[in-house]
Amino acid sequence: MFRKLMATELIVRDLAACTAFYRDTLGLVVRESESTPNSVSFQIDNVYFFLLEAGGAAQMVSSEPLDLSLEGSPRVLLAAGVEDVDAAYQILTTRGVRFLRPPTDQPWGLRTAYFADPEGNLWEINHSIEAKPER
Repeated sequence: MFRKLMATELIVRDLAACTAFYRDTLGLVVRESESTPNSVSFQIDNVYFFLLEAGGAAQMVSSEPLDLSLEGSPRVLLAAGVEDVDAAYQILTTRGVRFLRPPTDQPWGLRTAYFADPEGNLWEINHSIEAKPER
């Protein structure tokens, strides 16, 4: 039935603050042609990554009024592969990203580090321990 994941849409309260974080802090490139007043799109490899303002998301998914409550704990953890977790950790730390867990070797074969965006959405950056970069 499902063949591949094509896009991730992250529903946010403050589109401007989140756009600044993903564009300026993480260095993602905005796809201007795909942006609308209620959303901003980026592309990471072959997957589209959208920030979608909660009201715009409600209008997109339902013709009836829909309350998308964003209260409470994060409901998503996004994982992104990087070439070198330690190098990415250093770069992002200098850009002001506050990590929840520094680079750590995990028993499932990945080296990971974790941080949150301005709204508390969780991110993991990782690389395979087997493909550990030369230092």
